[in-house]
Amino acid sequence: MAQSELQRLVEVMDRLRSPGGCPWDAEQTHESLIKYLLEESYEFIDAIESDDRAGMREELGDVLLQVYFHARMAQDHPTDAFSIEDVARGIADKLISRHPHVFENLEVSGTQEIIENWEALKAREKGRTSAIDGIAMAQPALPLVAKILYRAEKYKVDVNLAPFSQDQATEASVGEALASVIAWAHTNGIDPENALRAKAREMIREIQSAEKQG
Repeated sequence: MAQSELQRLVEVMDRLRSPGGCPWDAEQTHESLIKYLLEESYEFIDAIESDDRAGMREELGDVLLQVYFHARMAQDHPTDAFSIEDVARGIADKLISRHPHVFENLEVSGTQEIIENWEALKAREKGRTSAIDGIAMAQPALPLVAKILYRAEKYKVDVNLAPFSQDQATEASVGEALASVIAWAHTNGIDPENALRAKAREMIREIQSAEKQG
C-alpha cells in the first residue's frame, strides 16, 4: 500500500525539527509562526477570489504546513505535549458530536436548525454562559464587531447602536458606506481599525452589564 501523503508530511516535518534538520525550522515557536499562518490564510483567500485553482491547491498546502508545523512543535512541550494525531482525533470527534443529524439520525427542519443546534452544542461543551465567551479578540475589528452582533442576537442581548440611514442595504451600498466611513476617518487622522476596536470593547462592556442585570 502506498504511503499516505499526510504521513509523509509528518515525517518531513519531524526531520526538519529534529537534530540534524533545518536550523531555522528548529528555532521557530508558536509565537514566531503566527504571522505566517495569517499570511498563508490571506493568500488562500486571494486564490479563491481570483478562481485560481492551482493557487488554491498550493496555498492550501501552505496553510496545512502551518497546522503540521505547530503540531510537530507541540510534541516537544515538556508537560503538555500533543501530536497531529491528537489534533485530528479532536476535530473528528468534534465534527461527529456537532452533527447529530448526520451521525445520530436527529431530525432537523433545515439549515437554520442545524446552525442553532451547533451553537447550543458548542456552548454546552465549552460551558459558555455569556454572549461574548469564546470570541477571538485578536481578529480584525470588522469581523469582531460582526461576531459580537451575531452573538448578541443569538443570546438575545440588546446592543444600543445608532441606526444607519440608508434606503436599502445591498452588498454594493454597504461596501460604499463602509468605504466612505474609512475615508472620513482617514481625512480626520483617525485609524478606523482602532476606532472600531474601541467600539467593540464598548459593546462587550455593554453586553456584560446587561447580562449581570438580567
